[in-house]
Amino acid sequence: DVIIGFAQGGEIVLNTNHYYTSGYLLIVPKDGPLAGVTQLSDPALKDRRVGVIAGSPPASHVAHAGLMAKAKGYELVVDRRVQSPSEDMLADIESGAIDAGILWGPIGGPLLKADHPGLQGTLLLSEPGAPKMFYRITMGVRPSDKAFQRKLNSLIRRNQDKINAILVEAGVPLLNDMGTAPLEVSN
Repeated sequence: DVIIGFAQGGEIVLNTNHYYTSGYLLIVPKDGPLAGVTQLSDPALKDRRVGVIAGSPPASHVAHAGLMAKAKGYELVVDRRVQSPSEDMLADIESGAIDAGILWGPIGGPLLKADHPGLQGTLLLSEPGAPKMFYRITMGVRPSDKAFQRKLNSLIRRNQDKINAILVEAGVPLLNDMGTAPLEVSN
């Protein structure tokens, strides 16, 4: 009846209003030489090994920044019951096999919070050109189910502060609607 976590604009479903906006994280060791990097064009990344999920929007930006020659690709489509490219990437950063990695915030943020205290994630908010590096996340329902869409929209509107609090507690980085700055969440 409902698909939770559907990027806004998917034409195969009827999208609800978005219930959060997030983006991609550049993940590096805390207090390491790349800790202040906020953009892939930063000269500090030149000649560094950057991990990226193949076929993801950041892969295009890694290529545009001239970082692909030394990049390490991680599979996008795997059986997540037995494989975790995201965890593999984080382990590679911790071991020094790669210098940095880029993960979708709702995946990377909770992993960092739970199991990787020596790493930090910085939202990539100013990458030029396409593809965009942030997405509004909705719920998807059947195209014919306008009544259910309206019911979910009402639920989202009434519970937005609670939804934000749950996501922040889990470690999901939230952005404003335009993807230009972190969302200020009230407690």
